[in-house]
Amino acid sequence: MKNTLILALSAFAFAACQQPKAETEEAVTVDTVASTGSFGMQINEDGAITMDSLVSMYNAGMLPMEGLKVEGAISECCQKKGCWMSIRREDGKTMRVSFKDYGFFVPKNAGGYTAIMQGKAYVDTTSVEDLRHFAQDAEVSEDSLAKITEPLLELTFEAEGVIIR
Repeated sequence: MKNTLILALSAFAFAACQQPKAETEEAVTVDTVASTGSFGMQINEDGAITMDSLVSMYNAGMLPMEGLKVEGAISECCQKKGCWMSIRREDGKTMRVSFKDYGFFVPKNAGGYTAIMQGKAYVDTTSVEDLRHFAQDAEVSEDSLAKITEPLLELTFEAEGVIIR
C-alpha cells in the first residue's frame, strides 16, 4: 500500500511537471534573456538607415514605407513584458517601436543598446489612453501620468524582426 501511494504521488508530480508553462515560462524567458540577440523574424544588418535618415523621410512626407531597416539607440523598453521599445532620435524625441502581431518581445534590459529593426515606418496618432498605458509600462510616477492629457501625432515603427547589439 505504501509503495502504491509513493508511485501514485511520483506519477502525479511527473505529470504536473509536463504541463505547459505558458505564463511562467514567458515571464522567465523575458526576465533572464540576454540583452542582445535576434528577436522575431531573422534579419541581417545590411542596408540599415540611420534614425536621422528616417526622420528626414518623415519630414519629407515619404511615409508610410514598408520593408525599411533602421538602426538606432534604444532609450527604453516596456518593463512589464518587453512588448515595445523607444528609439532615440537626434532631435531629442523618441520613436515608439511595436512588434508585428505582438508576436515577439525584446529583453526588458535592452535600454542603452543599439537596435537594427526591419519593418514599417508610419505616422500615427497615439491616444491619451495608450500614452498612459506606455507610461505605466515604463513605470513613471503618478505625477507624470497625470500630465498626459493630449493625444500625440508621432513617427512610429512596427518591427517584424530586431537585432540588438
